[in-house]
Amino acid sequence: MKRFVNAREAIVTEAIDGLLASSHGDIARLDGYPHIKVVVRNDWDKRKVAVISGGGAGHEPAHAGFVGPGVLTGAVCGEIFASPSVDAVLACILAVTGEPGCLLVVKNYTGDRLNFGLAAEKAKRLGIAVELVVVADDVALPGAARPRGIAGTLFVHKVAGHLAESGHPLSTVKRAAEDAAASIRSLGVSFSTCTVPGQQPESRLGPRDAELGMGIHGEPGAAVIEAGTAHEIVGLMVDRLCRDERPAHCNYGMLVNNLGAVPPIEMGVIVNEVLGSVLGPRIELLFGPAPLMTSLDMNGFSLSLIELNAERREALLAPVGPRAWVPGVRMRAPRVLPLPRSAHAIAFQGSDDPVAAAVLRGVCRVLMDSEAELNRLDAKVGDGDTGSTFATAARSVLASLDAAQLPLAEPDRLCLAIGERLGTTMGGSSGVLLSILFTAAGAEMARTRRWAAALEAGVHAVRRYGGAAAGDRTMLDALLPAVAALERDGIVAAAEAAEHGAEATAAMTKAQAGRSSYVDATHLQGVRDPGAAAVAHGFRAAAKALERARVEESA
Repeated sequence: MKRFVNAREAIVTEAIDGLLASSHGDIARLDGYPHIKVVVRNDWDKRKVAVISGGGAGHEPAHAGFVGPGVLTGAVCGEIFASPSVDAVLACILAVTGEPGCLLVVKNYTGDRLNFGLAAEKAKRLGIAVELVVVADDVALPGAARPRGIAGTLFVHKVAGHLAESGHPLSTVKRAAEDAAASIRSLGVSFSTCTVPGQQPESRLGPRDAELGMGIHGEPGAAVIEAGTAHEIVGLMVDRLCRDERPAHCNYGMLVNNLGAVPPIEMGVIVNEVLGSVLGPRIELLFGPAPLMTSLDMNGFSLSLIELNAERREALLAPVGPRAWVPGVRMRAPRVLPLPRSAHAIAFQGSDDPVAAAVLRGVCRVLMDSEAELNRLDAKVGDGDTGSTFATAARSVLASLDAAQLPLAEPDRLCLAIGERLGTTMGGSSGVLLSILFTAAGAEMARTRRWAAALEAGVHAVRRYGGAAAGDRTMLDALLPAVAALERDGIVAAAEAAEHGAEATAAMTKAQAGRSSYVDATHLQGVRDPGAAAVAHGFRAAAKALERARVEESA
């Protein structure tokens, strides 16, 4: 597994120094590398209660990323997934604690409890007031004697940090932290384990497996489940989180935590599913989605619920200094505004033509059926979405056809209608170029009433606006010969010419347009241009549909 690291033993110290270098200068570290890795506020007023947390590295931005006004006073960092030493915890306590004392917030792992606990006892012998709160928010194993502490711990940091910053005594800060910890329930799910630098990645999950209740150190989860849809997975998690609900009717804050490798677009889908779940109406505050307590590169997420009351609501909404903290927002349904209408929008009246309908239906179906094939081609030379782009356009046109919204009996207006539909729904450069093609073809069709002349005018407009030409390894390499053959010999010849043109692009080792123009020749050799392949599929489908229509007419 490739990593952007220098030496495994230096990852944590170098990452901490990178954090300090990119901060606003309000945090610093103790001079104890490599054994003492402690990040503290350098502006801390020791007349207030200090709040300290920490644990193994690999969960960034937790814990050091939350050191700052309104959250943590200090963070004690261990090696990756390893508890920090007693000496490191004690050093942090001594560095930031004054007469009001300090609160240690510890996740419920044996190493953290023991090391932080022993450090607390040593500090007490020195006359320092120290209290410890253990967070055990993981509900993956009902009835577990020692539930793990996971991302819900961040809510405890925030509540305790706010009260400490506000000048409350240690007894108040501890009580609020304990009450908050008791009101939190968390659950995670992942499609993969995490990969610890320097170790071979595990592969205990199959390609269709997900792990529910996975720990933040890559330890096995409570159950292996089928990797279903986001709707199914979020629904299962919500059901588990609500199982032992207390009290029966309260509002919640929810933290949606990326465990490391879930793309932002998928995190957005997850939030949308949470909003639509049975919990949605009762989620008052949303925190995230964001990577807050990660597990290196784990491809998973966790949901943490906290029961809200006036004190917690105030604490969770209070502004903070650390940039890693994501402010809570009032969760609400998406706001939808009316779609602006162009003053010059063309209104199309549906009309019937069985042959035109058969051709359109055939082309749309073949483009939808070719989605995976075209995506595979594009993945080798572009961004892997050509098939999806054409399939989306085909579904849109087919929907208009099924709804009798296309002027099939008027070829010029049919071209204009398809051009508008593609420009609205297809997206990307291909959508714009094909919209140009059909719009220009519609104008020519109104004048000449000939498909060959209309498509030739459309291709000319694509060349003029798109800037590509024959041999540039684009869909024009299939379009140009197809249109020329259509004029001379008809649709069957046009389909054959389009196929030959698309096949010729596999021998072209330099693209002059599109994303393929950034790809090295070795990746282009032997691979057909996906746009040209899509055009070839379309002409072949049109030829088959017309041939079938002629046979039916003669019968």
